[in-house]
Amino acid sequence: MPLYIVSVDIGTQGCKAALYDENINKVSSSFRSLRLIGNEKVGIWQDPEEIYKACLGAIQELAEKEPNAINNVAAIGIDGQMAGIMGVDEDGKAVTSYDSWLDTRCRSYAEYMQKECASDITKITGGPVSFTHGPKILWLKNEYPDLYKKVYKFVTISAFITGKISVSKEEKYFFDFTGLQYSGFGDNLNKKWSDELLNNFKIDKSKMARIIDPCDIVGYTSRNFEKITGVKAGIPVIAGCGDTSASIYGAGVLEKGNLLDCAGTASVLCTSTDIFLPDIEKQTITMMRAPIDGVWYPMAYINGGGLCVRWARDCLKGSGELEYEALENAAEKEEPGCKGMIVIPHFGGRILPYAPEMRGGVIGLTWNQTEGAIYRSIMEGIAYEYAGYVKRFKEMYPQYFFDKLYTMGGGAKSRLFRQIKADVLETTTFICNEVDTALRGTAQLAAKAIGVSIEFERAVRETDVCKPDPERVETYKVMLERYQKAIKMFEDYYKNE
Repeated sequence: MPLYIVSVDIGTQGCKAALYDENINKVSSSFRSLRLIGNEKVGIWQDPEEIYKACLGAIQELAEKEPNAINNVAAIGIDGQMAGIMGVDEDGKAVTSYDSWLDTRCRSYAEYMQKECASDITKITGGPVSFTHGPKILWLKNEYPDLYKKVYKFVTISAFITGKISVSKEEKYFFDFTGLQYSGFGDNLNKKWSDELLNNFKIDKSKMARIIDPCDIVGYTSRNFEKITGVKAGIPVIAGCGDTSASIYGAGVLEKGNLLDCAGTASVLCTSTDIFLPDIEKQTITMMRAPIDGVWYPMAYINGGGLCVRWARDCLKGSGELEYEALENAAEKEEPGCKGMIVIPHFGGRILPYAPEMRGGVIGLTWNQTEGAIYRSIMEGIAYEYAGYVKRFKEMYPQYFFDKLYTMGGGAKSRLFRQIKADVLETTTFICNEVDTALRGTAQLAAKAIGVSIEFERAVRETDVCKPDPERVETYKVMLERYQKAIKMFEDYYKNE
């Protein structure tokens, strides 16, 4: 009898679900959109119950599409957004909203943590302080002490949903180890909470959930889950992991020294290594664990980089997938470097290295610039920022070449974007066959958890390759120098504002 796996990926803008067979071939998929509540002035958050209902709806749709296969589901795995955090009570009910990774209300607490012990935090957690769990928890404790007191455990959004759909005889609240670099209080190398950091910031250790492996089975689907979705009760549910970690794992690009571009709502650039090497000096690279032990994904990201591309579409053309195509066609007609125009892509502040006061900008506008040039310049700006990450990777890991880039996510659909990255980074660029590699990675983890042996395949299309063009490479070298000067100028301007 064939076995099937349900995989769920909770992103910023939507919840995706997919049904995979035991060979990790996708059988069916579904999607439910999610909304961001608030704005930059009042904060940005999401409703955990809305996300829960979206997940249930997406899984229910799978059951309706594949009624026979759904009766043979052997495991369920959920991955989700990583840098946000929320609190639950002892009954698993949400005490707080899901404090999105896009929310910057905790800025003063991030700066406080940096002043207190920035180097120690990076050394222990593997990640520089930014708008992540530590500052968010401190913000809640100090700004909403009554809510903080009600929190039994702090969990990620995927752990919250996993707890809602399952029953367990053990402590059901957990924290998978791929999120430790965002925790602010976790000892990443030893997979435990750091008493030193918790004590420094007077955070109750009892409120921190147990740290576990993404492949651990944390419970079994409940009767209520069966009633709502049509998926049987008693099916193993794994802990799952962060969406970025799942994406990289699902792509199958685990060779040391390769570059991995997750072109989603955030623009994430990663590599792969077996060395835990926190970036204490430059505070730019964060050390994320792979969902399997012994592998690390050093990474950095542009906060909302993908949103910059969407913003350009909305402003220049209006909403709709066809408008992306029109803008891309216009951008392809523009010369590399767009006659000196530079877009700074930090619309929501620079996260790595930490400069939250910085904002986006356009330099070099003339009356002759077109919408295509603006659109292309945004893509180039993201690639220029990536070049800084690659430079830091080479400083930290001189034994690697970093000459291959694998790209995934919505931004990977754009051949122009892939070519720009190839030219700016001087890499051969490949596209993943399956854009939604997080779903695939989570399905693979679920299969592993229940003992299903699968051959690990690379989700890479070798036929659609972008190679660096020597002439464009030279053009972009000049533009990179200008970009670095512009970034320094913006940093100084906003720091002194």
